[in-house]
Amino acid sequence: MSRRPAGAEQARASDGAATGRVLTVPNMISFLRLLGVPLFLYLLLVAHADVAAIVVLAVGGTTDWVDGWVARRLRQVSRLGELLDPLADRLYILATLVAFTAREVVPWQFTAALLARELLLLGSLAVLRRYGYGPPPVHYVGKTATFVLLAAFPTLLLAAAVPSAATVAGALGWGLAWWGLVLYWVAGAMYVIQAARLIRAARGAGVAT
Repeated sequence: MSRRPAGAEQARASDGAATGRVLTVPNMISFLRLLGVPLFLYLLLVAHADVAAIVVLAVGGTTDWVDGWVARRLRQVSRLGELLDPLADRLYILATLVAFTAREVVPWQFTAALLARELLLLGSLAVLRRYGYGPPPVHYVGKTATFVLLAAFPTLLLAAAVPSAATVAGALGWGLAWWGLVLYWVAGAMYVIQAARLIRAARGAGVAT
């Protein structure tokens, strides 16, 4: 997590960590993942095509790592990509929670627990912006939590849509879901602690000057 002055941005771009490019292969992959969100919602809530919705959700979840891997492989890491990747992850999670709660696949308490974590991070991000800091970098714990949740959701939908698979898929899906929820909150706590340290340092620097 770093401040946003122009000099720092230029230095970051020059050392190859991230560039301002938009039309890159990983960014196109991220855009395609984003298009899967409204498609999933339509299939599940409007068309009631549960099997097709499972496929879309599974593809969106399993390709979570593809855009980042391609970006590093092709040396096409960009600032836009650094924003699109976590945005796609969050939209998949939020869209799935809304749809699953509406279809009663998951209880509202589970949805509320995940949404509370998102609200906590939004508040932290708003405070960070006041001190000139951008969004926190994605932590491996957060990526692991996202991967586990995106694996849990299609499994839970499979349990709800296919009665013959309900016992096994339900047990597996809820095991992944609760584990993902715990990791999601652990990652959130880590982001908040990191943000608090940066804010204290910024306040201390302000007092010193």
